[in-house]
Amino acid sequence: MPALLPSTVVPAASLPSPAAQADRLVGLGVHALAGMTDRELRGAADGLPAGSLLVLAPERAPASALAPLLALDDRPGFVVEDMTDVDAFGPLPSVVVPDGPVYAVCGLDRGDDMANWSPDEALPTILGAGRTPLTLTEGIHWLLQRPDVLERNRCFMTIGSRLRKADGRLDSRTPALWISNGTGRDGRERRGAPKVGWCWAGNRHTWLGFASAEARVAG
Repeated sequence: MPALLPSTVVPAASLPSPAAQADRLVGLGVHALAGMTDRELRGAADGLPAGSLLVLAPERAPASALAPLLALDDRPGFVVEDMTDVDAFGPLPSVVVPDGPVYAVCGLDRGDDMANWSPDEALPTILGAGRTPLTLTEGIHWLLQRPDVLERNRCFMTIGSRLRKADGRLDSRTPALWISNGTGRDGRERRGAPKVGWCWAGNRHTWLGFASAEARVAG
C-alpha cells in the first residue's frame, strides 16, 4: 500500500454558516431544481450544525444538474462525455444517507494523505478510521460553497458513490472531481474548468485524494 502523504485538511470550520450556504444555493437556483421554495431551503438549513456542509438529497439535486453550476475563474463545471449515466451512481451500502430533502455532512477532509492510493485501497482505510467517503453530490455541494477546495494537483475522488450493474456487481468506475487540462474531448475552452469524471477502482493517481467526512446528520 502506498505511503501516506502529509495531509492537507480543509477544515469544516472554514465553511460558511448553514444559513449562508442556503443563500448561496438559492442564488444558484438549486432550490428550484430540487422542487423547493427558497423559504423551505432556508428553513431546513436553520437546524443544521454549525460548521457542517448543507447537502440536498441526490434524487432532488442530481450530479448532472449541479455540475454546470460549479465554476473556477468563470469557467463552468461539466460532466465528462463518457459519463452519461452519472446520476445512476448511488451510495455504497456502507454509506448511509439520511432521509429527507436536506441533510448535513460534518468533519470534511479532502484526503490528500491518500493521494496515489487506489479507490480499492482507500475505502477500507477510510471506513476503518471511523469515517465515511463522500458521495459525488456531496463533493459537488462542497465545491459550490468553497470552489477553492479544488486545486491543481490537489483534487479528490468521491468513492462513496458507485454504480451497480444489472448482475449486482459494482461498475469499476469511481467518480472524482478535478480540474480539466482542456485536452481531448474536454476541449481547449474548458481548460481550468471543474470537471466531474471517473477513474478505475484499481488505479492510482498522484493528484487525487479521497474526500471523507466524520458523519452525516439528518436535516
